[in-house]
Amino acid sequence: MELLTIGEVAARSGLAPSALRYYEAEGLVTAERTAGGARRYPRSVLRRLAFVRAAQNVGLSLPEIREALASLPEGRTPSARDWERLSRGWRDRLDEQIAALVQLRDGLSSCIGCGCLSLTSCGLSNPGDAAAAEGPGARRLSPVLRRLPPAGRAGSPAAPRGPAPGRR
Repeated sequence: MELLTIGEVAARSGLAPSALRYYEAEGLVTAERTAGGARRYPRSVLRRLAFVRAAQNVGLSLPEIREALASLPEGRTPSARDWERLSRGWRDRLDEQIAALVQLRDGLSSCIGCGCLSLTSCGLSNPGDAAAAEGPGARRLSPVLRRLPPAGRAGSPAAPRGPAPGRR
């Protein structure tokens, strides 16, 4: 089996070596070690890293991604059927996010920079900070787009994900 160095995986995946080390510490990927302690990755790690990136773009947290990856078969490269099974559960989540983004996009053209000065009908107007009584965050934004992760759910979209992908 051909093994890749951390630099080769970084170059092929577009992720920084620090991100690869972080994902290894989080249990998303594994690496063998040389006698000198250098990491060596199987080529199949590239597919797993592509999956991690896609899952993050959908909004999955690192614990959710780890759980999904743990359901993949050991000892063989996952098949298209394996990936389809995993991604099937994302459809509803994506549809919900798409609908919220369309609503946001359509509202932008009638709101930002309109100059109407109609504070009585403006959806963003918040005289006296009345929205504070509704709780923290952007209260006028769709709940889907302002969803906060439960406490302790590291790696979710609203929480730091570790090293920024693609930084070198």
